[in-house]
Amino acid sequence: MNALDPQNMPDLHDMWADAHVSYSSPTGPNTACSSNPLAEQSAVWHARLTETAPNGALLVENGMFDALRNHDTLHLLHVTHSLDRIVRHGTLRPSGGCLVGSIYCAPLASTAMGLRMHNLAEYILTEEAPTAVARSPLPGRTTTPLVLEITMPRHSYRGLTGIDYLRMGAIHLRNYLEGEFLLGRHERYHLREAVVGCVKNSADFLHLAATIALVPEPAELKAFPRLLTEAIPRLPVLGYIYFEALSEYLMLHSRSARTQQLAELGEFNNLLSKRLLYEGLPGTTGHFELAHFRPDFTRLDELLARIDPTIEATHARAYLTARISYLTTACLLGPAAPPEQWHRIRWRFDHVAKFFGPLAGHLIHRALRRFHRYPDFYHFYDQVKAFQAWNYWNQMDIPLPFNGTIPKGEIGVNPAYPDLQYRVWTAELGDDRLLHPIQELPLRLTPRLVGTQYTLMRDRRTSARKVESGGNCSLTDSNI
Repeated sequence: MNALDPQNMPDLHDMWADAHVSYSSPTGPNTACSSNPLAEQSAVWHARLTETAPNGALLVENGMFDALRNHDTLHLLHVTHSLDRIVRHGTLRPSGGCLVGSIYCAPLASTAMGLRMHNLAEYILTEEAPTAVARSPLPGRTTTPLVLEITMPRHSYRGLTGIDYLRMGAIHLRNYLEGEFLLGRHERYHLREAVVGCVKNSADFLHLAATIALVPEPAELKAFPRLLTEAIPRLPVLGYIYFEALSEYLMLHSRSARTQQLAELGEFNNLLSKRLLYEGLPGTTGHFELAHFRPDFTRLDELLARIDPTIEATHARAYLTARISYLTTACLLGPAAPPEQWHRIRWRFDHVAKFFGPLAGHLIHRALRRFHRYPDFYHFYDQVKAFQAWNYWNQMDIPLPFNGTIPKGEIGVNPAYPDLQYRVWTAELGDDRLLHPIQELPLRLTPRLVGTQYTLMRDRRTSARKVESGGNCSLTDSNI
């Protein structure tokens, strides 16, 4: 029996369930995985994040969660640079890179004077999107805020379950195995060999991370910064994990006046993660690549002091060592065998996929995105993944999926939800810093993907011709 045959893999619905995080569970946030080998450690992390971190209460109670649980009507901001195309075609479409296949938005709060933007929404509209447009090869592009009014059906799910892109590796692997013959024989061979080589040469870091995650007080940590820095170029998903862990730490542990002000509004301070991105990857405003995120772990003092002087770097390093190790083990390593058995691994693709299946999936996913025949077939993988996500969300009755890595305000609209009621307006930002709807647009939310190469917030170095042919994905750093 071929263990890599997709027919022998777990049920697809279960795989998508494992890629989501439940914030409704009294022991959560936690994955819905029924065979989580880190269940005990996950519960300990939940207590540590929610009860010990200064802003940990926002993981349980925040403005977005309150709206999802209790409001029948929600207002969301979507930012576009292609209003002319949207109006001409009469459709608002998702991107394969935005919350899997959602129409990417951020929350708005209704007030008597207008719509107050979540701080993430305000940053995207007033700073990030204009900067991205300014870097576009097409002249004359402008950012336009759209207000989506979503009426929640009575039967829709009111629990809190978000998608965590770090936990989608097994899905990436399965989808590749089902479509690998889109590649030629030599292409498949070189791809598999590259995956094996990257994992094999990063085994020291993976072993150390798994040991730290499984043992409360590991004996040796001195090698961690060096091994992490060496492993990120071979395992680019570690750059994403590093960024998410450090962003999480900043948002949970900041004591700045701005952070406290936003916490009173039920919001994490997203500017911290944005500043981290642009301080950690200088020159990336408007486009970025988290796979390159690897600030010197031993010199976090200077970086964190620039971002938020209330952060204590020594505590941050200890936290990151434990958190990166936990996320690496929980998200990238399969449960086939504990680290002490890894010396028995045969460095062949089938064995690597057995021991490190999610990691292999992430490596393949990234390799396909950068493959020299990317324009010919990659969109098929994105479309299949979106179909699967829409099907899962519809089965679970989820009209508004959100980024469950940390609930910082990234929320999407499921364009395939059958009973969705919505209205769309153009809007303008007033001197009062509130959004005011201006003109209602007769648009349909359509479950048909716009290619990720057409978004402005990614460093794909696309030509003007490719961007011109594109659609209306929102401007976002999401790589789900």
